[in-house]
Amino acid sequence: MKYLVPGIAALALSGCFGEGDKIYTVDELMADQALLAKITSECRSNPGALRQTPNCQNAEAAHWKLWLRTTPGG
Repeated sequence: MKYLVPGIAALALSGCFGEGDKIYTVDELMADQALLAKITSECRSNPGALRQTPNCQNAEAAHWKLWLRTTPGG
């Protein structure tokens, strides 16, 4: 029983820090709206663990850049 909680924590964290996770640039995310929406959804569903990850930060920056492009005078 004493190994259950650390084991579950290790499994949960291993999913967050997979070696195969690609880091997308702001430009890549701006060009692929579906990918941007997917990453944004993941980041918003778990902000405590994901907010400071490169993909979440790049997704936020991509959202701002796209928003600035669509606003009048932007």
